[in-house]
Amino acid sequence: MMEATQTEATSVSPYAAGLNWSSELHTGDERMDHTHEEFVTMLNALLLTPQTEQLNLYREFLNHTVEHFAQEDRWMLATGFSEDNCHAGQHATILETMRAVETHYVQGDTEIISRLAEALAEWFPQHAASMDAGLAQHLKSVNFDSVTETLADPSVIKNVTMSGCGSVSCS
Repeated sequence: MMEATQTEATSVSPYAAGLNWSSELHTGDERMDHTHEEFVTMLNALLLTPQTEQLNLYREFLNHTVEHFAQEDRWMLATGFSEDNCHAGQHATILETMRAVETHYVQGDTEIISRLAEALAEWFPQHAASMDAGLAQHLKSVNFDSVTETLADPSVIKNVTMSGCGSVSCS
């Protein structure tokens, strides 16, 4: 009996409790940070919801994530990123996975939403600190207003498009 308890304790993901919203997740863009805080709140709510009751909340979370990623993708395109940049590619991959998770859940795998939520809790801090913080820095450098989604001076965006991920380490 004691061995089973120890095995269960070691198999619990450190991300099962979710994420704490903190300054470490801030990107430097107020609108992006607000969207990210909503993402973290919904992710944590999923992890607190019994697995058999997660589907409706998961669908809301998926819809929020679709809008969240579309928002950042619009900003990238408006400020000179190519459509096939790796930041947007990562968004597309996450959304594809999230849609597949919904299908598997409906087919009877009621643990899959929790597993994905734990994986997203592990993935998101690095994504926010690298790609999103880099995007926020880029938006600031070209005077892009994320609230109105406008450039102060559209001529600062040249005909050359960026194909990188948008992080400070990848242009």
